[in-house]
Amino acid sequence: MMIISRKALRTRFVSTKTISFFVFLLGAAALSSSAFSQAPTAPGMGSNVIVFDPSMSVAQIKAVVDPIAAQQIGNQFGTRRYTLLFMPGTYGSSTQPLNFQVGYYTEVAGLGASPNDVVINGSVYVRNQCGSSGCVALSNFWRSLSNLTINVTTPKFGCYSGEFWAVSQAAPWRRVQVNGNTTFMDYCTGPSYASGGFIADSVTKNVVNGSQQQFFVRNSTIGKWSNAVWNQVFAGVQGSPAQSYPNPTYTVLPTVSVSREKPFLFVDADGNYNVFAPALRTNTTGTSWGGSSPASGRTLPLSSFFVADPSTSVQRINAQLASGKNHYSCGRRWSTGVWSDRRCRSGQLVCAVPDWEATRRQAEHRGRSSDVE
Repeated sequence: MMIISRKALRTRFVSTKTISFFVFLLGAAALSSSAFSQAPTAPGMGSNVIVFDPSMSVAQIKAVVDPIAAQQIGNQFGTRRYTLLFMPGTYGSSTQPLNFQVGYYTEVAGLGASPNDVVINGSVYVRNQCGSSGCVALSNFWRSLSNLTINVTTPKFGCYSGEFWAVSQAAPWRRVQVNGNTTFMDYCTGPSYASGGFIADSVTKNVVNGSQQQFFVRNSTIGKWSNAVWNQVFAGVQGSPAQSYPNPTYTVLPTVSVSREKPFLFVDADGNYNVFAPALRTNTTGTSWGGSSPASGRTLPLSSFFVADPSTSVQRINAQLASGKNHYSCGRRWSTGVWSDRRCRSGQLVCAVPDWEATRRQAEHRGRSSDVE
């Protein structure tokens, strides 16, 4: 997570120039378990960016992800951040699925060029938090899921059968394909309130929206959407409900006039890490990656990116930013930590992994609906 001071929030984005600035979050503190300490990490990204590969068993993966979830599920005001990356391949099976929970400040992402390159047979889920007022998802913020396919496999899960993602804002899906039923409401414990979410560039089957007060879906393909509460917005979504606001409260835009998907990390056939920066698209519906043609955009080798961590001085970061005068000639990434008053030059694009607060605040300044992710 990037925490920006109030002073930094007053920065205006007015320049017409854009520099790609890629942000990674490397945790300020790590788990002490032996399984965690032995987990493979991405090169040069620190100990809290963990990389799994298909040769690892479900038990080996869960020995790492389950302790992280146990630590992070209630850790809303903590300083630990984690990125869990999956190399191209298949994880879990119909008889031994990979099911794990995602807590605060945790990014789960595939490292394929396409969401179809990383397949999880199982589920990656978020449930209600229970307290004195009952069990709700109203404060399930700051986590994300991207660039992979989930074949929903939840045997013996009872009420929790399906892909549960009970969140309330700042917890996006991007480039996700779900084969099976999805619910954005944890209806297994009550009163089950949830308050907002975001999906982009994704494909789902039937969706239980349930108690979600508001939701925004952009450039995606969905199956049946269960209901509306305050307002459900669909822009460029194949399979969306019909425009009917205010009763029911569906706001539907048939196309998205201008959009650009978030850059993402992937590993090529030679095992090299790269960043793919999707191209600007206009008047679109559906995903950027479906169909016979690959997504359009640029590939940048990770070796071209400046690596910073929370100890890197503002002066050095600014000097590196100032040197990147061409559109994608010099990438930037920050490692995971808690940041204060680190700012870009006006007009520079900030894409974080995860970048819950940075993207939202940038979108507020730029005033473009396609950026609200």
